[in-house]
Amino acid sequence: MKIGITGSLSSGKSSVAKILSKKSDLLFSADKIVKDLYSNNQFKKKVKKKFKITKKNIKNEIKSKLLSKELALKELGKLIHPFVRKKMKEFSKKNKKKEIIFFEIPLLIESNLMSFFDFIILVVAPRKNRLNRYLKSGGKKKMFNLLDKNQISPKKKIKYCDYLIVNNKSKNILKKKVHDIILDV
Repeated sequence: MKIGITGSLSSGKSSVAKILSKKSDLLFSADKIVKDLYSNNQFKKKVKKKFKITKKNIKNEIKSKLLSKELALKELGKLIHPFVRKKMKEFSKKNKKKEIIFFEIPLLIESNLMSFFDFIILVVAPRKNRLNRYLKSGGKKKMFNLLDKNQISPKKKIKYCDYLIVNNKSKNILKKKVHDIILDV
């Protein structure tokens, strides 16, 4: 069984994914794949050439170019998303004999990956909570706004999902909501 976990920026997807997977190796994280990609030399060369990156820290320069609108998220996505999909399929194939595997994919709906999963869990939280979480993790408000407006609204995402978790309280309440889903599945 393949379970997809998705939601808006800083909604609590990672927390839900960790609770569900019990921090096992049965969790695919698109964010981790992207993070690892930024340290891949082949990717760095491709990005530097394509987007005229001159600094050593390509991630910071990309953020700067995104904020100044020198680079569009769609352009960056065309480079990143095929790689993430490839890794997702490899992970699925490698773990095909496992009873349940989990996939934390922020842009699951936006990337039209719904048919890949047996169940999809949508994690939502009020914008104010999400912004506070993003800022606490070192993010900047301007970047939050840019990334957030490029995601489909939770109201539109819900029709593609089997379960909804509203993450607007404590971690203990979140754990209880996740546990309720486990009992239902």
